[in-house]
Amino acid sequence: MAKAFPTDNPFLRGYYGPVNAEADAGHLHITGEMPRELCGTLYRNGPNPQFAPRGPYHWFGGDGMIHAFHIENGNVSYKNRWVRTPKWKMENEEGEGLSGVFGNPRYTDPRVFALNSTIANTNIVWHAGRLLALEEAHAPYSLDPASLMPVGPDGGYETYGNKLNGPFTAHPKFDPETGEMIFFGYSASGRFTKEVSIQTVDKHGKVTRAEILEGPFPSMIHDFAVTRNWIVVPIFPLTSSMERAMGGLPPFAWEPDKGTHIAFIPRKGTVADVKWVTAPASYVFHPMNHFETADGKIVVDVMKYDVAPLFPLPDGTPSTKEPPMAKLYRWTFDLAGPSHLRGNTMKEEQLDDRSGEFPRFDERFCMSDYRHGWIVAGDITDPKTGEPRQDGLVHYDLKSGKSTGWCAGPDDRFGEPIFVPRSDGAAEGDGWLLSVLFRGEEKRSDLAVFEATDLAKGPIALAHLSSRVPAGFHGNWRPGSL
Repeated sequence: MAKAFPTDNPFLRGYYGPVNAEADAGHLHITGEMPRELCGTLYRNGPNPQFAPRGPYHWFGGDGMIHAFHIENGNVSYKNRWVRTPKWKMENEEGEGLSGVFGNPRYTDPRVFALNSTIANTNIVWHAGRLLALEEAHAPYSLDPASLMPVGPDGGYETYGNKLNGPFTAHPKFDPETGEMIFFGYSASGRFTKEVSIQTVDKHGKVTRAEILEGPFPSMIHDFAVTRNWIVVPIFPLTSSMERAMGGLPPFAWEPDKGTHIAFIPRKGTVADVKWVTAPASYVFHPMNHFETADGKIVVDVMKYDVAPLFPLPDGTPSTKEPPMAKLYRWTFDLAGPSHLRGNTMKEEQLDDRSGEFPRFDERFCMSDYRHGWIVAGDITDPKTGEPRQDGLVHYDLKSGKSTGWCAGPDDRFGEPIFVPRSDGAAEGDGWLLSVLFRGEEKRSDLAVFEATDLAKGPIALAHLSSRVPAGFHGNWRPGSL
């Protein structure tokens, strides 16, 4: 019998609470004018546990659910489906949750533990003709773009002909010039290990690089950066430990004394050529963009936290009294100096004092100096729940230093903003910004469409759902008809 979700966890209720229904809607009602030039599908991924978990729940540990908005000829259709992973299938057949969060063996049924299943709940990308649902501990999970059902010879897992070496990040990078996909995977030698895989797949879906980098300690590495010549892997002191997990303590915890260690691996070299830069303890879930300057410096724009949010100290106590907030910083690295000075080659510049998350940009300009970026803003704590408010979108003009935004109602929440160019050859930033907007008073969601560089005038079109899209993580746009 399926048990009710616990009511004492803020990530299992309200905006974060899971939905228990899969739906299809062919013609969403639209306010405003949906641009006729928009033709494609916005795929959004996020945690949506099918059943109450065993043991403590963490927002990052719910089963993946894909929300797909297809736009064509001014019409918007919607479909949502759980990602039918091996774990999801076993629990669905049993009618109850059988696992702890992050596969914690202390709480997980041995049958589920033996599956070593993905939960595929963090991102969804399109590459080499494959729609891939991603998390960061397993291989990608391949889905049919129209039905959202698993496809492929391995029952959904995309292993690139068994050439994939270890886990796969939720944030691969795509070279817009070559079509190459660059990615990494932490805990590459087994659960909670310090090794990191470094791999590439070409535009045809062939693995072209597979190496192992030895890190200084086991760490949760959510995202990274790639420039024309460098793969940049930051190892922050959000550590992992099997000993802690088995002892009932946090599997992932904040240990600032270990500091930050950033690996720079040449794209045309090997991990043997790695250069390391050390920095004070901080945490970054997401960079915005990353590129090289004309004189060879490496620039990485990041949403930086002083303390990793959502995770405690090793003894389980909170790492801060108030929830940490991220702000936009520019990190500039100069690797040309003498090796004994490399620990001091990082320059940090704060670009904005406003808090936010989920940075995005016009990804046709990935690895290039760029002008336009967007975030979800929110630096107010909701007094009812203590949850960070995410109630506005912000557009940055990084050349002029100006920023503009638009706020929704006090109970509304924006999801990650996704940029869609007006055409393949449009100028940088010329297009639309799409975001899933939760309407707090009505307990339902809209798909909001904005002119990307004119957020202040508000959404030019809203496609209305009668149901709710829960708080999620990441998504991407796949152009064209289904």
